[in-house]
Amino acid sequence: MASFLICILMEENKQKLNINISPEIAEGKYINMEIITHNQSEFVLDFAQILPGIPGANVKSRVIMTPDHAKRLLAALTDNIEKYEKEFGPINQGQVKVPIGFNIPRGEA
Repeated sequence: MASFLICILMEENKQKLNINISPEIAEGKYINMEIITHNQSEFVLDFAQILPGIPGANVKSRVIMTPDHAKRLLAALTDNIEKYEKEFGPINQGQVKVPIGFNIPRGEA
């Protein structure tokens, strides 16, 4: 099991937190669709994969968090997107890029 140290701000004190990650989780899952729902007490984020020629989408991971954590995730994503765009240029949302293999006729056997 791999692990790494990160520093977090918690109640104005910098603390080290040891994060462990198993090889299966470290491998990650490719997703190209997100579904976000919420109620008064939690946000549910479903991360899905759409494949060419297959109707529907397969949810690969579900994350459930409090509204407070969802807002912190939004801030962290905003910060990281700003850093990304500073290094690599703007992310163009105006053009939808179709993933490789979509809109290709299905082969017949």
